[in-house]
Amino acid sequence: MLVNPSLVIGFLLVSALLSAIPGPSVLLETSRAITGGRRPAMWIVLGSTLGGIVLLTLVLAGLGAVVATSAKLFLVVKIAGACYLLWLGVDSLRSARRAGSEQVPAPTAGLSTRGIAAVRQGFMVGVANPKSIVSLMAILPQFVDHSLGHPTLQMAVIGLTGAMAQAVIETIWVFAAGALRSWFRRRSRRLQYLKAGGGLAMIGLAGKLAAER
Repeated sequence: MLVNPSLVIGFLLVSALLSAIPGPSVLLETSRAITGGRRPAMWIVLGSTLGGIVLLTLVLAGLGAVVATSAKLFLVVKIAGACYLLWLGVDSLRSARRAGSEQVPAPTAGLSTRGIAAVRQGFMVGVANPKSIVSLMAILPQFVDHSLGHPTLQMAVIGLTGAMAQAVIETIWVFAAGALRSWFRRRSRRLQYLKAGGGLAMIGLAGKLAAER
């Protein structure tokens, strides 16, 4: 047996609890589901999942320990992540100023240029939080059964399973937000308030990330 099933279930429960708490990725996804439809929001989910897999790879490669122990590197990653969230927030506020005269665009099919941009946004938000890699490095080894051997392989399997669980949770958030889309489409002012609120929330998250130690 490659992994201990009970430990995998335990890690999935922890991942589900952490993913159920709205963070930058969920905020970006739900906002996009309402303003642009579920399809572009799902591209953001894909990007966020890919970002999580990159963080898992860094942990398995031992770079997570470097980020955790190097104050300077942690600061660089933290500031970069905060600046990106700040940019997203300001861009959302600027979009809110134009939302009063705009109609909610219909979702487009296929991986268009906007789809690629959505994947990139989700990836950047998912990978730019140094707290995520430190938390993953601290939590993941607790679910390794050393009697089975191959701890790195176990962490890879468990981590990928957790990434899939996170994608499912975020998909649920997207579909729940998408159900409100028609209500926002009826009045453009509601869309304007949503974008402004989302922008302020992103800016607040950027400040919170920058202040964390």
